[in-house]
Amino acid sequence: MSNPSPIELDEPETGEVTELDRPWVTLVWNDPVNLMSYVAYVFKSYFGYSDAKAHELMMQVHKDGRAVVSSGPREEMERHVQAMHEYGLWATLQREDA
Repeated sequence: MSNPSPIELDEPETGEVTELDRPWVTLVWNDPVNLMSYVAYVFKSYFGYSDAKAHELMMQVHKDGRAVVSSGPREEMERHVQAMHEYGLWATLQREDA
């Protein structure tokens, strides 16, 4: 029986910087079609937000043109974007700002 050969591992260079994986966010954008009450309803029914939180996010969409409505792994945010599209809202996903 022979002994296994030792494995050589590369030492990381001290100058290397690794970026931590930033979460993704779902953005809902303002549109000229949907009523503000409907947007708040979607946030309550889909995300389970309280009346106050749904209203706050809806007002942010209305005033600022967009709002971050959820944050997490990319796959989950893709599902949220698809759901917002099914409700008739304009939504996208992007990496969370650093």
